[in-house]
Amino acid sequence: MFVKPEFKKMSQWCQLQMLDCKYLEQVDQLYDDSFPMDIRQYLSKWIESIDWDTVSIQDSLATVRFHDLLAQLDDQHSRFALESNFLLQHNIRKIKRNLQDRFQDDPSHMAMIISRNLKEEQKILDSAKSSKQEGEGTVSAMVVEKQKLDNKVKEIKEAVQFVDQNIKNVEYLQDEYDFKLNTRKNREMEVHGMTPQEQEREKLQIGRMDYELKTKRQEVVTQLTDLLNVTQALLSNLISEELPEWKQRQQIACIGGPPNACVDQLQNWFTAVAESLQQVRQHLKKLQELEQKFTYDSDPITQKKTFLETRALDLLKNLLSNSLVVERQPCMPTHPQRPLVLKTGVQFTVKLRFLVKLQEFNYQLKVKAMFDKDVTEKKGFRKFNILGTNSKVMNMEDSNGSLAAEFRHLQLKEQKVAGNRTNEGPLIVTEELHSLTFESELQLNQSGLNIKLEASSLPVVVISNVCQLPSGWASILWYNMLTTEPKNLKFFLSPPSATWSQLSEVLSWQFSSVTKRGLNQEQLNMLADKLLGARAKRNPEGQIPWTKFCKSANEKAFPFWLWIEGILDLIKRHLLSLWNDGSIMGFICKEREKALLSDKCPGTFLLRFSESSREGAITFTWVELDMHDKPDFHSVEPYTKKELGAVSLPDIIRTYKVMAAENIPENPLRFLYPDIPKDKAFGKYYPKPAETPEPMDVENMEKRAYMKTELISVSEVHPSRLHDNMMPMSPDDYRVLEQAIGHRDIDAVMSSDFQDEN
Repeated sequence: MFVKPEFKKMSQWCQLQMLDCKYLEQVDQLYDDSFPMDIRQYLSKWIESIDWDTVSIQDSLATVRFHDLLAQLDDQHSRFALESNFLLQHNIRKIKRNLQDRFQDDPSHMAMIISRNLKEEQKILDSAKSSKQEGEGTVSAMVVEKQKLDNKVKEIKEAVQFVDQNIKNVEYLQDEYDFKLNTRKNREMEVHGMTPQEQEREKLQIGRMDYELKTKRQEVVTQLTDLLNVTQALLSNLISEELPEWKQRQQIACIGGPPNACVDQLQNWFTAVAESLQQVRQHLKKLQELEQKFTYDSDPITQKKTFLETRALDLLKNLLSNSLVVERQPCMPTHPQRPLVLKTGVQFTVKLRFLVKLQEFNYQLKVKAMFDKDVTEKKGFRKFNILGTNSKVMNMEDSNGSLAAEFRHLQLKEQKVAGNRTNEGPLIVTEELHSLTFESELQLNQSGLNIKLEASSLPVVVISNVCQLPSGWASILWYNMLTTEPKNLKFFLSPPSATWSQLSEVLSWQFSSVTKRGLNQEQLNMLADKLLGARAKRNPEGQIPWTKFCKSANEKAFPFWLWIEGILDLIKRHLLSLWNDGSIMGFICKEREKALLSDKCPGTFLLRFSESSREGAITFTWVELDMHDKPDFHSVEPYTKKELGAVSLPDIIRTYKVMAAENIPENPLRFLYPDIPKDKAFGKYYPKPAETPEPMDVENMEKRAYMKTELISVSEVHPSRLHDNMMPMSPDDYRVLEQAIGHRDIDAVMSSDFQDEN
């Protein structure tokens, strides 16, 4: 990947367009009819100038930005009008109408889509840069294998051209032989005829031509046989190894793993083999024409033509019947990072691709979507109807040149059948697996092709309420982590256990797929303790049953996965920047926490997630020295989404106070572990002071009568727990506290008992 020196100065959109095709393919998958790539292209600078995260959570601001975007499109339409570009004018008008139909009543949804796409684009950029750095000076084994395949494809193409030239030579030689033979017959019939010497000489010449012609015909047949042997070996490799590997990489990408961006390369291989087989079939037709003009006993063409024709056709059919794939698995646009979980009544998208990209197949394939096509009757399992446009014609024009079809408006509706209530089934709703199947038929009579095509999605979970999404996603994680069987819909009737080495990687992906950081070994060790116990955490093959991952042992407890899910949601909503810059240690047990803080300066603190909050909460623990100069550890009651929605965590840390009767309140937090001054670690997140005071007039006199307040967190502590080592509070901090409390604004002070968290 070539990167210019000025790469970093460019807009994000310009940087993306300089990446390799495998990364551009990932960008392509971000955009569909809900928010077309055309808008991203035309309005790239304006789009990147807006804070869409903020817009998406403020309805009034979202409405303003929505109308701003429509105005930007009007401006773009005017520019196209000046250029007399009628087609682009038409496209812009159509895009504007579609946006109005889709987002007029819900502009926040549009902002959410743009925000998500911008973040995903940045991840693609980061991945590209990281891959470039890691790959410099090294060539992976995978790259070597792909290069070998490229070479084999190249060899086959060259062999096809070589055979083609040899057939032309045979045709030329046969024509010359036929001419010589007929000339000799005509001369023998002449009155004077030929002398015996001339007859003998011509006989020898024709004999040599006859021998050469038969030799060339045998060579061509042998070459075609060898070519089909090599093609069969390559085809077997593609179908039995490369295609399953791609599908497995797609499974991993679906659950947050590395992006799966090799479908274009797979398409190139499939297409090249199909082209070669089509050319071989043309070669065989040409040999048949030559045979009709001239044949003889033991003619290799006569002996081998049927076998070769049948074999070439069988290979082509085998290739084509394996060429229909689900390029993008079913996914609700509202939850792009949680594919394969579908909610009834909510539209979802899915994209099909035919890996053989030949012009004669364009618009020849009509694909129909079906739900649970091969599922046998099972009492208690829910049944669904698929609604929306469930038939599409595959074409190259709508998919950047690939032969594809994208279903954008499908949705599911549960069949209300007596005795089909979900609580009667053997599995709970989020453990039921279902499947989308896609069927097509390729008919090309002139080529003798009539092939039934079928592709299936990975199993999906169907929910009826968004609160079921976390549990549904847990099922998708478990399935795709442990099996590659695409139709094992009974998986959860007896779900296998996972090893810690498998689960730890998947857990880390859940964080790296929505943030810029996965889980480090220290964090994973804590989670291993929680699932396996301290003794078993060192064993990467430690077994974790499904019930321990996603079910609770009693009514008071809550499942491990829902705890993780609550923390993920907390990070996405309130802690994303702090998590990305590494400020949050997050997952750490109390023993390890004390070990890390025990030899640190008083006031050193770290941030960790609460283990007792199902919804996700974060706390901080700091160390002080008691009267005997021994470390004393304090933890504040954890902050949940409710508190963090009112005050950001950096602000809480900045203004946090410990107070006791007849003692001056102070902020005990001084250094973020290991030794980073608090203001250096969090200063960039503090609110910026107003640059200029508001103008005052008579009408604002009443408003100016109020004193400004600030939301702060205060903990009360018994005087016996205070000691001389505590820092005095600054006058500015004291005034802030006095204003907040003295104003009797109860909401301005969030008091909590100062205690160690159990």
